[in-house]
Amino acid sequence: MIKAVFFDLDGTLLPMDEDSFVKKYFGLLAEKLGHFGYDKEKLISTVWEGVKLMIKNDGTKTNEQVFWDNFVSIMGEQTLKDKPIFDEFYANEFKNLKTVTTENPYARQIIDFLKGKVKIILSTNPFFPSVGVNTRLEFIGLKLEDFDYVSTYENSRFSKPNPKFYEEILNKFNLKPSEVLFFGNNERDDAECAHFVGIKTYLVGNYVVKYDKCPQDVKYIKLEDILPVIKDELNI
Repeated sequence: MIKAVFFDLDGTLLPMDEDSFVKKYFGLLAEKLGHFGYDKEKLISTVWEGVKLMIKNDGTKTNEQVFWDNFVSIMGEQTLKDKPIFDEFYANEFKNLKTVTTENPYARQIIDFLKGKVKIILSTNPFFPSVGVNTRLEFIGLKLEDFDYVSTYENSRFSKPNPKFYEEILNKFNLKPSEVLFFGNNERDDAECAHFVGIKTYLVGNYVVKYDKCPQDVKYIKLEDILPVIKDELNI
């Protein structure tokens, strides 16, 4: 019996080319922080290093702690006072990234259908603060409150492709892998990683990220197929 449906965000519920997204994201972030004395190249390299460390997170700290411990170690203790500037960026300038995303006319319909039937989990890779995740959800007419749980860097201690990322969420809701459906777009971070845990996975849409290996039983579907697949899996 399916008790929860997990969704990835970038490239899945929010269709986008991730390379274009990252390029514009760093451009906007560097422009914002440049006004506060940050060197563009050092800022970008430090943020990238923080992402890599969050991927390697062993669970002893939250991703937020891992990121900021590293950021401060490179940029200096005084940069902690600038943390609200980052949150301000994710609430405002970050909205300009909508131009490198694509509409998803099915998002609201999918979420509204699932409400009251199963747990709805946004299992996006937790590199961003909650305010940044909410901004991206707004691009497709959704918000944090539409989900029973949203992975963010504040509440997560692991990241994809570490299977413990999925195990952490399963344990939080006392779920068995067989009770979960997952929709993603990345053959490694989503399909291979979730498959390792035992979660049935569908890869969605036009922005599937390919890798050399992917579990053979993973199915590839179109964005408009998500709701019909859910209805079929839930026998509704």
